[in-house]
Amino acid sequence: MRLLSVNLGRARAVPYTDNPEGVTGIDKQPVDGPVRVSAPGPKGVGGSGLAGDAVCKLEHHGGDDQAVYAMAREDMDAWERELGRPLAHGAFGENLTTEGLDVSGARIGERWRVGTEVLLEVTCGRIPCRTFQGHLGEKQWVKRFTRRGAPGAYLRVIEPGEIRAGDPVEIAHRPEHDVTVALQFRAVTTERTLLPRLLAAGEALHPESLRLAREYAENQGA
Repeated sequence: MRLLSVNLGRARAVPYTDNPEGVTGIDKQPVDGPVRVSAPGPKGVGGSGLAGDAVCKLEHHGGDDQAVYAMAREDMDAWERELGRPLAHGAFGENLTTEGLDVSGARIGERWRVGTEVLLEVTCGRIPCRTFQGHLGEKQWVKRFTRRGAPGAYLRVIEPGEIRAGDPVEIAHRPEHDVTVALQFRAVTTERTLLPRLLAAGEALHPESLRLAREYAENQGA
């Protein structure tokens, strides 16, 4: 298991974003050399956990619980075959393109040691948006991406440090529960009846998903 690339994006004006300022950092490109990773601060204030990476709509993106976004190269390869076109590392707006790691099958609260310094913790899956669809240029992309159910994972930074392409990735901790990124994604998008199952992940879960799960369980009398 390793990083194939570390990808950063700069703020760029595009016609398809719903950001009122008209800019997005979704067009991420692989970079050479080490990149500093650290907790960026609360959502709405902090952006990306990677130095030099732009997050342009802070109310929906970035922050400590969405500091880093990882996507499995294997899932991108499957999309390449379906779409009939190449997808470069970073094409999904991911910071980390991984190899040999089941990213969407990772458990909430699972911790990854990346290189020798950085420790990351899985919090939730990525919810597709209009900007993502415009960036890919594929019709009904939000629906298609959601239907596939392999969203990649957001992570929080537990221990900061530097990472670079080629670094090994080791699973340092795997929780006992069975709440995976894929399950969390289905629960908050297409199968709300799964929401109570997310509670097994506890505080490791992204706070917004945890709130949804608690509210649903309370309303259902669970």
